[in-house]
Amino acid sequence: MFRSVGRFLRFHLKDGMCVICRGRLTIYEPKGDYQLVVAYAEPKGVGALQVAFEQLKERLAADGLFDAGRKRPLPAFPRRLGIITSPTGAAIRDIIQVAHRRWPNIELILNPVGVQGTGAAAEIAKAIAEMNELGGLDVLIVGRGGGSLEDLWAFNEEVVARAIAASRIPVVSAVGHEIDYTIVDFVADLRAPTPSAAVELVLPARSEIIKRFSGYGQQTVQAIRSRLRDCRSRVETERRALLDPAALVQRAMQRRDELEMRLCLAEINRMRESRQALNSLRQGLLLGSPIRRIEHGFAMLARVSTQLEQRVRAIGTGWRHALEQGAGALHALSPLAILARGYSITRRWPEMRLLRNAADVAAGETVHVRLSSGELICEVRRLGEELQPGES
Repeated sequence: MFRSVGRFLRFHLKDGMCVICRGRLTIYEPKGDYQLVVAYAEPKGVGALQVAFEQLKERLAADGLFDAGRKRPLPAFPRRLGIITSPTGAAIRDIIQVAHRRWPNIELILNPVGVQGTGAAAEIAKAIAEMNELGGLDVLIVGRGGGSLEDLWAFNEEVVARAIAASRIPVVSAVGHEIDYTIVDFVADLRAPTPSAAVELVLPARSEIIKRFSGYGQQTVQAIRSRLRDCRSRVETERRALLDPAALVQRAMQRRDELEMRLCLAEINRMRESRQALNSLRQGLLLGSPIRRIEHGFAMLARVSTQLEQRVRAIGTGWRHALEQGAGALHALSPLAILARGYSITRRWPEMRLLRNAADVAAGETVHVRLSSGELICEVRRLGEELQPGES
């Protein structure tokens, strides 16, 4: 398919799509390959316009143009109503007729556009922008009468959808008949099934408001009389159409019994399911109750506190034993303990250098002697290997 043909397709070709093609069979002479030069293609099973409609719908939905949060409410009593449609179609005549009947004081402003054919979508989008620039409008009605998908295609163009989304004025779509759906129906703030219905949705009925304020008695009487006439007519029609009353009554009674039995069973099953769901929720609440979790936490805290206290006591006892053993060993090795057994520590005076040999001091020098209790400053008189008791 050459580009000059492809740009006129209403839908986008995708890998895996099954299409029906029409063209001519040719031969590519350099390779001797047969090839089909496509002049027209459409999706198999559905039309090209329908595929294009679905593709555009998905793309605009992904952009958020269909979100309910962006829909704006319509004013209760609009004063100026903008209309974008064909000036010669039946839609504008219906709109004017219904508008003057429901609210004669309404001001209608028409922006005439083409509603089908080449360039119609661009005209509609431009008209929406012009209405916004004009200002003073309360509501915009964009639409036309019914037709085929091809006739309504101008309201399926992306440019129209974007223009409605960008409009500062609330937009009511009124395209085709009640069964017709277009892209603008999803983008607009409100969708009306027909142009006449759009006016009825936008404008209140003055006569109804007058009647409402003048009193409801006459309306009630008329409604009752009309209802009675309808009931009499229906009863008469049913009476003429009723062939076997006994059989109909019996069938109705049997149907009633069947429905009653099904209703009872449905209620029983519903109550059983509700009871099971309630029990499940109750169990879940009990298991996840903060009080149960707090009580469990307090119990665990008590156990942990007891274990911690026992552990601290055990560690303290171990440290105390170790301290006592170390103190005993330290006391056994303490110089003071040795002095208490009758030994002394001798240092050279005044350097206080420890003396281990008698040769480290000379006769006449002074030494410092530390006893278990008290200290002595002594003078060395004589040196010897071993002095006997009584020698000086």
